[in-house]
Amino acid sequence: MELLWKNAHLYGGNLSYVEQLYETYLMDPNAVPQEWREEFDRLPKVGEHISQDVPHSPIREHFLYLSKNQGQSRPVEVSSVSSEHEKKQVRVLRMINAYRVRGHQAADIDPLDLHKREPVPDLDLRFHELSEADYDTVFQLGSLFFGTEEAPLKQIVEDLKRTYCTTVGAEYMHIVDTQEKRWLQQRIEPVRSHPALEVPERKHILERLTAAEGLEKYLGARYAGAKRFGVEGGEALIPLMDQLVQRAGRAGAKEVIIGMAHRGRLNVLVNIFGKNPAELFGEFEGKKVITTSGDVKYHQGFSSNVMTPGGEVHLAMAFNPSHLEIVSPVVEGSVRARQDRRQDSIGSTVVPVSIHGDAAFAGQGVVMETFQMSQTRAYKTGGTIHIVINNQVGFTTSRKEDARSSEYCTDVAKMVQAPIFHVNGDDPEAVSFVTQVALDYRNEFKKDVVIDLVCYRRRGHNEADEPSGTQPLMYAKIKAQKTTRELYAQRLLEAGVIDADESKAMEQEYRRALENGDHVAKALVLEPNTELFVDWRPYLGHEWSFECDTSVNMKLLQELANKVCETPEGFVVQRQVQKIYEDRKRMAAGAMALNWGFAETMAYATLLAEGYPIRLTGQDVGRGTFSHRHAVLHNQKDASCYVPLKNLAEDQPNMTILDSYLSEEAVLAFEYGYATTIPNALVIWEAQFGDFANGAQVVIDQFITSGEQKWGRLCGLTMLLPHGFEGQGPEHSSARLERFLQMCAEHNIQVCTPTTPAQIFHLLRRQVARPLRKPLIVMSPKSLLRHKQATSTLEDLAEGTFLPVIGEVDQQDAAKVKRLVLCGGKVYYDLYNRRAEQGLTDVAIVRIEQLYPFPEAALAEAIAGYTNLESVVWCQEEPMNQGAWYCSQHHMRNVLQRHNPALHLGGVGRPHAAAPAVGHISVHIEQQDALVNEALNG
Repeated sequence: MELLWKNAHLYGGNLSYVEQLYETYLMDPNAVPQEWREEFDRLPKVGEHISQDVPHSPIREHFLYLSKNQGQSRPVEVSSVSSEHEKKQVRVLRMINAYRVRGHQAADIDPLDLHKREPVPDLDLRFHELSEADYDTVFQLGSLFFGTEEAPLKQIVEDLKRTYCTTVGAEYMHIVDTQEKRWLQQRIEPVRSHPALEVPERKHILERLTAAEGLEKYLGARYAGAKRFGVEGGEALIPLMDQLVQRAGRAGAKEVIIGMAHRGRLNVLVNIFGKNPAELFGEFEGKKVITTSGDVKYHQGFSSNVMTPGGEVHLAMAFNPSHLEIVSPVVEGSVRARQDRRQDSIGSTVVPVSIHGDAAFAGQGVVMETFQMSQTRAYKTGGTIHIVINNQVGFTTSRKEDARSSEYCTDVAKMVQAPIFHVNGDDPEAVSFVTQVALDYRNEFKKDVVIDLVCYRRRGHNEADEPSGTQPLMYAKIKAQKTTRELYAQRLLEAGVIDADESKAMEQEYRRALENGDHVAKALVLEPNTELFVDWRPYLGHEWSFECDTSVNMKLLQELANKVCETPEGFVVQRQVQKIYEDRKRMAAGAMALNWGFAETMAYATLLAEGYPIRLTGQDVGRGTFSHRHAVLHNQKDASCYVPLKNLAEDQPNMTILDSYLSEEAVLAFEYGYATTIPNALVIWEAQFGDFANGAQVVIDQFITSGEQKWGRLCGLTMLLPHGFEGQGPEHSSARLERFLQMCAEHNIQVCTPTTPAQIFHLLRRQVARPLRKPLIVMSPKSLLRHKQATSTLEDLAEGTFLPVIGEVDQQDAAKVKRLVLCGGKVYYDLYNRRAEQGLTDVAIVRIEQLYPFPEAALAEAIAGYTNLESVVWCQEEPMNQGAWYCSQHHMRNVLQRHNPALHLGGVGRPHAAAPAVGHISVHIEQQDALVNEALNG
């Protein structure tokens, strides 16, 4: 350090050098030279100790102050900090930093003023060895953006309190990026968190508050006691959303996609989206407007176009169930799809907004998963605006020690260093300010940001609920609390911005509009630009059909097969992977039977050649969990990657294949959102093992299997779920086929168990080649990926189609067949080989490759030649209380009844079990032998 004092001044690069050294010192004191370590040990500390979590800006300011005040004509000695004023100067800088770090803990952010917080020692003058006696002393402000370099201590303290301890509590010092922190300080500090608004802006805020309150009052009077999950107590959400949409449009956004749960949803739909109030009233009155099962009004989505200073903006509200935060990753997927459609890799044109409840934000694990995806390659969307409607109670749980273990409900956002703005919902001007800063931060840094709108719930969990039974003190306070509009109107009256007549006129005008059934969103575009919409018209109104031409020209097939085996010159492929690619070249030449990996790759290649984009994600999709895919090659020299499927042609559609982070729930929800937004793409999520889908059951139940019936939401998502009983124990055998089949109805999904490479080739192609958009659940194989008998030919790919049932009438003397075994999946090969070992000529095996919608006609055709049947069994590897038996037997019986009414269908499988499979390989083998023998021999 002494060398630095003797040879350079603490300006510019030297100051940065000291700061970098100090950061290293915080992480590991032994990693800096001894002379620096000794000096840092003697420097002022925030609190009792220095750790990597303690901000080091006071140290930086200390060096900067010394460098400024010692002149540039002589070296600066550490010992020069000797005068009393200089010592106090350092303490003032330390105090400034304390307000930046902990000021939010003393902020007036609770409109009810119910929760008394402990005093913050760091914000007390005496903590920093200062006192009121120093109020008139002038000190340097260091890095404070207060518009002056120095000020009296009293003024500094007052400005710090106004900036950090009033109705805005800014939490951002956990961010490690200095540029981001300085940017936020430059936005917050010059205006002391409370910029002066022009009269038109203030009147507009009041008008939006009038709309928010007016709708709730009207609904409360007209539909007393009906559930609406009103925004009463959090009316500032409406001016917030208005500000957000208008500012996003001004910044160039073309779409704003919003996900939110119940509270305030109807108000947002009417007052921001422009949903016609008359339509909402019809829903309250129970008018039937759809032919499907439908959903309650506060789960429904909506879309519209509004005008902003930057042009027309499309708004979309995502449909969502009552599973609270699960809609958040769905929104992210929809946003990413829209960005991909616009070829926007930065995220400027489509803005995601997630509106949360405080209890759910803190309590639901999918919130963490959604934050975790925010900066990953596969899932980033350029930053999300998170708005927490903080009612300070979750249903009936309000005590902090019951609701969470963190100080704030928003603390989970710190994991991605998102800035968090806690703001008092009864100060709508402060709400407007933090909204501006939040959106601008998102646009500047393409990262997530959180607005914690601290408010209250004027009614109970819903309008029929009585909250005082569990929250007596809170609701006594709420009962006496003036509404946000009343408080703000009084504020404007006192400031002379409006008079009482103007305030009253606003209320009357809004009510008249409601009664007339007029649109009440001021910016609504009544004749929207349809180019902003996703066009689903080609995919609407199609009935289910098994027929689909998925054939491919043989010449094109071989050209593409050779193309996907090419690698750049000098690209060194790992030895085993090189062998896979050499085998694929032989397959392309017709010199080798085709395996699963080749056929799947060719399905993708041919679809890309036909103009269909493809997105494939999952925990190991690049290589494939079982090393069969190797779609992403890794250079053994420098670890660079090459994806042959991305290099088929210069003008090919987008091919996205990315490994996901270790999540199922949020990732599957994201892919669902993506698939519901780009109808012409093949969108696939592959589970590492099929049972991993258990972790995403909410998505499967609430969106994938029921979204079309509840909301009319079409989705062509494909799920590849490795499934097969191969002795890997209870956790890695079953994709829970029975759960999917139990949810099958109304042609909602497709469930398939393909057993040959050609079948997966045509199945994947069928998913996008036909205009029907239904989720596809594939019970993918594991051992079949390399099974010597699970092969196909080039002709099977070029000329074939997906077969929902595969019979073997042509391979046998049908008249000799007395026993018929129906099956699906891997067990077919066990049955086939055991039959050959035992020389059974009177047993036929028929594969049902699609279990839903069940192909009754195809099964009838496959068994039509078996006129002498005496017994029929369904054989499965799963325990008999699992698998396809219970949900599919009636379909099989329907076919058998028409074939021969005297036939009885029996079932063979593993014994009923609580777990999917046994854990001991010897027991597994015994069970497998037993079920195969029983199926063949009875």
